[in-house]
Amino acid sequence: MKQLAQRARAVQPSATLQASQRAKALAASGVDVINLGVGQPDFQTPAPIKAAANQAIQADKVDGYTATTGIAPLRQAVADHLQATQNVMVTTDQVVVTTGAKMALYALFQVLLDPGDDVLLPAPYWVSYAEQVRLAGGNVLEVAPTADLKVTPEQLAGAVTANTKALVLNSPQNPSGVVYTPAELKAIGDWAVAHDLWIVSDEIYRDLVYDRPAPEPSMLTLSDAITDHTIVINGVSKTYAMTGWRIGWVIGPKVVTAALGKVLSHMTGNPAAVSRYAALNALTGDQQSVATMNASFQERLDLIYPLLTALPGFKLATKPAGAFYLFPDVSAAMTKKHCATASEFVGRVLDEAHVAVVSGEAFGLPHHIRLSYAADRDQLLTAMARLKTFMEA
Repeated sequence: MKQLAQRARAVQPSATLQASQRAKALAASGVDVINLGVGQPDFQTPAPIKAAANQAIQADKVDGYTATTGIAPLRQAVADHLQATQNVMVTTDQVVVTTGAKMALYALFQVLLDPGDDVLLPAPYWVSYAEQVRLAGGNVLEVAPTADLKVTPEQLAGAVTANTKALVLNSPQNPSGVVYTPAELKAIGDWAVAHDLWIVSDEIYRDLVYDRPAPEPSMLTLSDAITDHTIVINGVSKTYAMTGWRIGWVIGPKVVTAALGKVLSHMTGNPAAVSRYAALNALTGDQQSVATMNASFQERLDLIYPLLTALPGFKLATKPAGAFYLFPDVSAAMTKKHCATASEFVGRVLDEAHVAVVSGEAFGLPHHIRLSYAADRDQLLTAMARLKTFMEA
């Protein structure tokens, strides 16, 4: 039998999904596992959104194919929401709705990159960025962060090449919850414009920020020149607890969105029609659920942060300000538990403490681990107690 394609053989599986699957398998065997490895809200999709989906079904709106780039009302809602929350005006032909933000990123890299193009990827980074760049034929240029898990124009300047075509930014950041300030983003944006780079701004966690006004300012608000170079990725998954509905979108220059429409017409045709009507309600309906979820995440962060930093060998430079993750440096904890790698460490945490977390190796920083606080208060307190017992044993 002939071999599979090199790109399929080279791609690495998603570390977060692997960690979740291992935790689920252990739980299925009867072990009481607390899963802090999952990157999704633990809330239910708000009832009005579900009702809107049911109404669309009953009205026979979801039975056939729809426009590849999204039904017109949803694209208009995305544009209107951007204007209402960021005071940025775009036209509907600058919006492409996709089957989740992950597909938005995948298709975007297919549109932007030729074989051999370089992409700057500041660490830590979401696990799928690197694999998606490579699947498009690009090369990943990892940029090591400062102690606060951010990068500066000076660091980017040390990594850029003549073949660099794009820079990926994610703020609030997965896996760390770090949030760049507008001044930091503008400095990076100005640098990218000066180097004529595309800025791929993943803003999926933009509404989930704490100890500051929400939502966080978009890259599109910083200057006209930065806007011309920026392609925003967003969606309903995190803000509205709709990870299973699979609706994301791209906002960018028309030359990009037109090309995306062509590529997506041969990839997905269109996202599920019923999900589009659910997303339409999410963007145009009452936003109280967003504020309620934010307040809950803020409470959990305030609860878990001091407990985590008190654990032997766990170090966090700063308190996270967004998303719903903690990304401690566990170098000292690994040494204390005689673990050579973070993967070995998280394996022991799962097997001995029955807490599922994700190794930082998949995020570009091999001496860190990622924990999600998208879990209820009792689970978080129990998980911290188990980790304390594990580290003190």
